[in-house]
Amino acid sequence: MAFCANCGAEVQGRFCAKCGTPLNAAAGPPPAAEPYSAPSAQAGGLTENVAGALCYAVGLITGILFLALSPYNKSKFVRFHAFQSIFLHLAWVAFWIVDTIVMIVMPAMFYPLNGLLWVVVSLAGLAAWIFCIVKAYNNERFKLPILGDLAEKQA
Repeated sequence: MAFCANCGAEVQGRFCAKCGTPLNAAAGPPPAAEPYSAPSAQAGGLTENVAGALCYAVGLITGILFLALSPYNKSKFVRFHAFQSIFLHLAWVAFWIVDTIVMIVMPAMFYPLNGLLWVVVSLAGLAAWIFCIVKAYNNERFKLPILGDLAEKQA
């Protein structure tokens, strides 16, 4: 019984049916199997810092996605950033809902003040979102004031 020196498949004839390598006279036993190792974030195709940064990409959706994907949900770093991303997005949605209710209830003379508040908070939210992406990409575990503590408990 001969084995392919290139891919280790069993060869019957002069050429390997799997990879096409010609059989030479010195073909020996199949190559030894590599020992099993636990899957890492690299096995999924992304390093931990890229996966952590991508947790923030679409907020709630990518946070849940990285908590569900197998190699990434075992990493405490990725889990922390996924939970922080989820909590940041939920806080943003909660603020939007409260602001909409306030706009409906408030008299019209306060609309400019509420509009200014909305612009300031929107820019602060955008800055926090980008800051979290950069920190995760740089392999840093930056905790947002309230949401980071919640994320740390979950991760």
